[in-house]
Amino acid sequence: MQENKEIENILKSANIVDIISSYLPLTQKGKNYFGVCPFHDDTNPSMSVSEEKQIYKCFSCGAAGNVFTFVKDYENVSFIEAVKIVAEKSGLTFNSTAKVKAKNNSYREEYEIMNLALKYYQNNLNSKEGLKAKKYLLDRSLNEETIKDFDLGLALGKEYSLNKLLTSKNYAIPKLVDLGLVNRNGEYLNDVFNNRIIFPIHDLEGNPIGFTGRIYNTSDQAKYINTKESPIFKKGQILFNFHRAKAEIKKKKTLIIVEGNMDAIRMYANGIKNVVALMGTALTKDQVAIIKSTKAKVILMLDNDEAGEHGTFQNGEILENAGLNPLIVRLSNEKDPDEYIIKNGVDAILNNIAHPLDFLDFKLKYFKKNKDLNNPTDLVSYVKEVINSIKDLNDELLKDITLKKISTEYNISLDLLTNELKKVTKPKVPKVEKKLAKNQVSRYDIACSNILYYMMNDYIYIKRFKEDLGYFKNKLYRSIANEIIYFYEENKKIDLASFITFISNKDYIYDDIMHIIKTTNIENLNMPEFEEFIKVANNEDLKETIKNLKEQISNELDEDKKLQLAEKLIKLKKGCVGNE
Repeated sequence: MQENKEIENILKSANIVDIISSYLPLTQKGKNYFGVCPFHDDTNPSMSVSEEKQIYKCFSCGAAGNVFTFVKDYENVSFIEAVKIVAEKSGLTFNSTAKVKAKNNSYREEYEIMNLALKYYQNNLNSKEGLKAKKYLLDRSLNEETIKDFDLGLALGKEYSLNKLLTSKNYAIPKLVDLGLVNRNGEYLNDVFNNRIIFPIHDLEGNPIGFTGRIYNTSDQAKYINTKESPIFKKGQILFNFHRAKAEIKKKKTLIIVEGNMDAIRMYANGIKNVVALMGTALTKDQVAIIKSTKAKVILMLDNDEAGEHGTFQNGEILENAGLNPLIVRLSNEKDPDEYIIKNGVDAILNNIAHPLDFLDFKLKYFKKNKDLNNPTDLVSYVKEVINSIKDLNDELLKDITLKKISTEYNISLDLLTNELKKVTKPKVPKVEKKLAKNQVSRYDIACSNILYYMMNDYIYIKRFKEDLGYFKNKLYRSIANEIIYFYEENKKIDLASFITFISNKDYIYDDIMHIIKTTNIENLNMPEFEEFIKVANNEDLKETIKNLKEQISNELDEDKKLQLAEKLIKLKKGCVGNE
């Protein structure tokens, strides 16, 4: 395929040292270059970059790959987008016709259905029947460009049903119900969305995965209804508008989080494009991971009401506990950023963004609510709330600053505050997860992983594998070996950087192969070590055969056959180390 050849040529032409150096400083030590790993909290340079092999590896967290995987993970983009970035940085052209790939090929039909539904809703908005809805949007200061940018659409009445369109194309009704597009009552079907303006929800790669419907010509229904969660729509794993905002977040090095989709749309349409919206009341672990991956300063700008204030505190603590120090913007007078821009203009909100409040100051102010700090009881309650809020933080400096602020402001002994903090702080238990995980991996698993790693790096080891082992009893290892052998036979050569590119679109096995690459700690390949791994793998296979033979002998009634099996067992035992 032409595109695959083009990607391979870009891989050969791009220099991994130059590309990674454009993101972080590298220092040469011998043949390799070293830098601080961006994929974990690294203080000492632990990431090695090999110019000769065109791969990188962190000897602390295990992050590893080629130039494309580095850019993909660093920029939080798709593989094809990473190839484009590498090509651009290398002064090359990449004429990809590939569309953004759905994250899981097993849901290809679900993505097709959602794309078709999106086009249906868009067509409705641009039809004669959509004139009133279009006017509603224009009256709310959303111009044609914004309507197009955000793929806004319209669900019409029952006579224009989406379910008729989708069933006419032979999509299964249970699947349409699972996707939250259709309700089923016995034999009767009806659309989930009727007479509502449609706001599509996209995943991180830009695939439509759900919808929000808003009323526009009535007031006797729920203002908003949302698609239920489905196999492709997990609201805790996405942030509204992230796929559009990520380039601007990278450029501005700042990520603004708002509460509602309309807030994000209004800000984006007014040039504040580094903005995302929550998909619920509290950030999830997955959403925090997305936020951390941007390496950007975080600003929380939630609604100007009591719920928004509580949400600011709640989400601020979630971010703080994840090692981030969020900044806070609390807009005055108007309910939310959408209304604020309409009534005060974009310059006013930009001025607020330029002068955020530190989360610590917001938190101290938040704890003072409804308290009379001249009253000893209220003051004690306030101090205890503050101490409890910082007790689990890993940032000792932030703890120290917080206590000193309270000590100075209320003339309380710093030693007393420090002792109070010690009382409520749980003793840290040393982490042993990595050791436990390592102990749980068998010698056979380690040997097989190492054999496969060797094979990915040099054809000599593929040849020896075929001669001395040829087969893994484990299905996963067998599948990976087949991919390696197929790649070598197709290309008549193999190296790790090229093989990683080859498996980049193989969702069914990519993560397993990358796990082996990341967890294998081999710096220099050598044949004697490889042969030892082959022996271990062969030995385990022999043990399995011996076990089966023992069972056959114990179940065999014919004495002659039992004797033959026993002789075979003795021969096998001689060749198998570690059997009694």
